[in-house]
Amino acid sequence: MNGDSHRSAPEERLVNLVVALLATEQGLTKDTILTSVAGYREQGAGGASKDALEKMFERDKENLRALGVPIETIGDFADPDDLREARYRVPTAEYSLPVDIDFSPAEIAVLNLASGVWGESSMSADARSGLRKIRALGIDVDAPIIGYAPRISLREPSFTPLQRAIEQARVVEFDYIKGGSDAAHRRRIQPLALLEYEGRWHVYGFDVSLGAERTFLLTRISSDVTVTRASFDAALREGAGEKALAGLTAVAERQRALLEVEPGTEAALRLHRRGIPAEQGIHVPYVDAHIFADELASYGPEVRVVAPTDLRDLVIDRLERTRALHAEAVA
Repeated sequence: MNGDSHRSAPEERLVNLVVALLATEQGLTKDTILTSVAGYREQGAGGASKDALEKMFERDKENLRALGVPIETIGDFADPDDLREARYRVPTAEYSLPVDIDFSPAEIAVLNLASGVWGESSMSADARSGLRKIRALGIDVDAPIIGYAPRISLREPSFTPLQRAIEQARVVEFDYIKGGSDAAHRRRIQPLALLEYEGRWHVYGFDVSLGAERTFLLTRISSDVTVTRASFDAALREGAGEKALAGLTAVAERQRALLEVEPGTEAALRLHRRGIPAEQGIHVPYVDAHIFADELASYGPEVRVVAPTDLRDLVIDRLERTRALHAEAVA
């Protein structure tokens, strides 16, 4: 992630922000973040107003919390509700392993291999520069934080243009394939929030052609995202992430699959994290039947769908198609 050419990328700014917030126990004020963390610093130098930078920071906090990053807000001790001089941090204790955990030699070897993505070289030059600036302000910075940032790849090609369109409050267009369909249809939306749910990225926005709010899976965007010159009211973004997350959660609560899962398998490891124990197996909430069927079919005989019937049929259809393709390949 090194190099000036990536300096304005939203995902780079988010990583730099996490690095800075993890680096100090006492936390950082908003002013320190906006003037020291790469991504905000350059925007300010380029003429962005303080109000615009603060709104960007609020959206970034929202996105990180949606990803499970626990950002703490530390207010005035005399008046906790007074956030004018609030400090922000990511508590390192959230990432500490319990002292009673032991690893076998084989597990330690695997962890050592995994640690190859870490180290000071994995942190961008911008992130290191930000930490130097924070140190220069007299704020203690934890040395072990160096090397926090892993190598990060973009979730989907559409992620960056959508994030930039959200920041600029610009309408976008893209081709989208609905679940169960092979045909793509052109969508024109006001993008309001990006969020991750069930390990998949979604964009939430107002579909201009339908005149309604919709949530789209990034994996189903089948074309480049075109950022148009048309703009929309930036105030629509406020609270959009929470609204989208609540909507997806509500859908998942209405759709629960009853699954029988083979113990000790990859399927058990992944599904039990999301599942609720049932008398016959586990209940697992899901949003999109076609996407979930793809996942379940990938586990093969490790999972059996008890209910609902339409989900079971989708999984069986995928398994039969896989068997047919395999038969053709060996014929």
